[in-house]
Amino acid sequence: MPYNRFLFVVFALLTSFSMPANAQTQETVLRVGITAVPPFVMTDADGNWEGISIDLWRTIAEDLGQDYEFVELSFEQLLDGVESGNVDIAVGALTMTADRESRFDFAHPFYQTGLSIGVPHNPSGGLWQSFRALFTWQFASLIGSLGLLLLFVGVLLWLVERRRNPEQFGGTPIEGIGSSFWWAAVTMTTVGYGDKAPTSLPGRLIALVWMFAGLIMVASFTAAITSSLTVSNLQRHIEGPLDLPGNTVATIANTASARFLKEERIRHETYPDLTTAMQAVAREEVDAVVYDRALMQYRNQQLGNHRLDILPAVFEQQLYAFALPSGSPNRAAIAQQVLRVTESPEWETLLQRYLGR
Repeated sequence: MPYNRFLFVVFALLTSFSMPANAQTQETVLRVGITAVPPFVMTDADGNWEGISIDLWRTIAEDLGQDYEFVELSFEQLLDGVESGNVDIAVGALTMTADRESRFDFAHPFYQTGLSIGVPHNPSGGLWQSFRALFTWQFASLIGSLGLLLLFVGVLLWLVERRRNPEQFGGTPIEGIGSSFWWAAVTMTTVGYGDKAPTSLPGRLIALVWMFAGLIMVASFTAAITSSLTVSNLQRHIEGPLDLPGNTVATIANTASARFLKEERIRHETYPDLTTAMQAVAREEVDAVVYDRALMQYRNQQLGNHRLDILPAVFEQQLYAFALPSGSPNRAAIAQQVLRVTESPEWETLLQRYLGR
């Protein structure tokens, strides 16, 4: 072998051994699995990916000099892809759980959140709820039944008084019945104004019976209205997780919120996405929605006039982190960069941009 060629081979070998390990890694293109979870992963008006997690990853990849490509997957495909190693890292709003930790590794958490409750928006509180209860089918049926009873008593009095007391209950049948209906109403509520009174013996007997019956009717009517308003307010009285039992709650299947509701044995219905679940609450098809607070706050801003009230209570604390296949050689470097970015002032600016806090 010529001497010059021998020196070239030796130099090439020495160069390859002295090359930093991370430089070799940087030559690979990482497959970054993502699934749309606004405001952590979403697209802008031009279809480009953005969000809290996306911006964080771009900063980390730039600092590491790492090439990458986004691979859009469903949520289940994302988890399976990380576990199988088909993707090198999962970027999104992935909650750290013991079950997932057994399937793959997590970097350091970058966001702390928890579950919150969304209920139908009520701008005027209990007063508006009570006012709405007066316009229900049950209340209308009660008023209608009372009106029919007043009409029955009025017609009965008119039949016995129309000839003997034409000054007060005479005229055409409509006029006479109208006068007797008025008398029945004021007698039941105020024991009469004194403007109309029966003069015949049968008419006075009817009046006597109706006076005592009116006392009972007023008491029963008041109790019915009070009961209706109380039940209506209690049905929507949700101020925290302890008030959820006995209500129907919306959530998303295979999430931490669904697991919480199942463990607490709270009746719930699952929806394909958060927007659909929140819209079901706004239409009052269900009583409340339970989900990650940050995601609900973001979606709530997009509901406009159909927005919900997000209760201040936060429970079942959760941590979001990037997920990597078990034993990934990239975990240490990425975890270190996560800490560096989240401890910088720019991180609060990023959160302010997307969450408005």
